[in-house]
Amino acid sequence: MSSKISILLVEDEENLHEALKLNLELEGYEITSAFDGQQALKAIQSEYFDLIILDVMLPGVDGIGVTETVRVQNNDVPILILSAKNASADRVLGLKKGADDYLTKPFNLEELLLRIQKLIEKNKKMQEKGDFIGDVYNFGKNIIDFKAQEATTKDGERIQLSKKEAMLLKLLIENKNEVVTREKILQAVWGYNVYPTTRTIDNFVLNFRKYFEDDSRHPKYFHSVRGVGYKYTE
Repeated sequence: MSSKISILLVEDEENLHEALKLNLELEGYEITSAFDGQQALKAIQSEYFDLIILDVMLPGVDGIGVTETVRVQNNDVPILILSAKNASADRVLGLKKGADDYLTKPFNLEELLLRIQKLIEKNKKMQEKGDFIGDVYNFGKNIIDFKAQEATTKDGERIQLSKKEAMLLKLLIENKNEVVTREKILQAVWGYNVYPTTRTIDNFVLNFRKYFEDDSRHPKYFHSVRGVGYKYTE
């Protein structure tokens, strides 16, 4: 399991791609390469990235199209667009479609590295936000002891939670009333670069309903938001 920061580099000009890849790896980043929009979208679908560096002029789906697709899927990974187009209209379009930053070619490597660092730090802070709850949390007749990884269910039964169950419960409760995307859950709870299936999370949520809901078919606390993620409400 890698704790390295992973970056998806999407650039079709091979010489520039290789030079960037080399420099980023020297900085200690883990780089996944894509040379067109289709490849990029495929990679984003199956892996977690801390940042995407994206050229605008790409074969097939261009950088703007990739950005749009990523944002429609509710994925809030930071996107840094690289473009030979300096017109402010292009810059505005890129930012409008959801890019976090925009750098025109030719650029200074040091500036690129600084911007990358800033975006990654900002994203980390955003992910760490959330209401921090203590070791024990009550809702309805349920009690969860995160430290002991135990819970008392609605029927007063004490159950042992797996580490992943406790982590997922904590993540959902800390983001009460907000949808937590499946990407965020998989990264925060599983921490893999390559994800287990969505079915895995679904099964966890079904268990939570069995333990904690009065009527698991009409959940009051644990909700699936189709195609996006999961939500805990009170």
